[in-house]
Amino acid sequence: MAKSLFDLSGRRILITGSNAGIGLALAQGLAEHGATVILNGRNPQKLRQAADGLRARGWVVEESRFDVTLEEEVRSAIAQLTQAGPLDGLVNNAGIQRRVSLEQVQLSLWNEVLQTNLTSAFLVGREVAKTMMARGQGKIVNICSLMSEVGRTTTGPYTAAKGGLKMLTKAMCADWAQHNIQANAIGPGYFITEMTQVLADNPEFDGWVKGRTPARRWGRPEELVGAAVFLLSSASDFVNGQLIYVDGGMLASL
Repeated sequence: MAKSLFDLSGRRILITGSNAGIGLALAQGLAEHGATVILNGRNPQKLRQAADGLRARGWVVEESRFDVTLEEEVRSAIAQLTQAGPLDGLVNNAGIQRRVSLEQVQLSLWNEVLQTNLTSAFLVGREVAKTMMARGQGKIVNICSLMSEVGRTTTGPYTAAKGGLKMLTKAMCADWAQHNIQANAIGPGYFITEMTQVLADNPEFDGWVKGRTPARRWGRPEELVGAAVFLLSSASDFVNGQLIYVDGGMLASL
């Protein structure tokens, strides 16, 4: 009985921004727990390569190429996906980082980060939630960040977006919980990915992360899978509007 609580067999889950990095690691982990995963990205070649890599391991994988920041593409993609079957889960993972001190941030850069990291979660979440409301069930997981809670130099647009995503998660809960939709979030700490490798390769920054994190190391993307499985499975059916930080203890310690 306890094992079935975390079983994702038969569940179809869309992960945005999942042709690399944390998104791909989550897709792999969810597939290992029985889910049919739908990979998303803008580059068709990278998307196909990522999907073929998972299929080679025997997992059921679909592909959906669309730009999460474009309303019409999102609407069309979700409609097409639901024609093939219901969406049981959504992971809003798509995101970018642009490290610039706030006084130097151009409006175009600000809009790019906000649209990719925050508005996309609203657009995709809204369309998927409509289908979940019709079925009376569904799970949404937004990938937030330490920056949903704290700031750091040169991360202004990202911090604003991830802080907004935390509150969007609560708004989703407030509006959609009555339809048996659970909307929660995961807040990763410092994880080594393609996007952060340049930081890990910097001795000063690497030393700061290891010194500031009580676990004394960077996180590995696969270490986010447990929280995702919990929030996308029956184990979390009465958990709603919450943000689980997976950060090696960074937020717990000064």
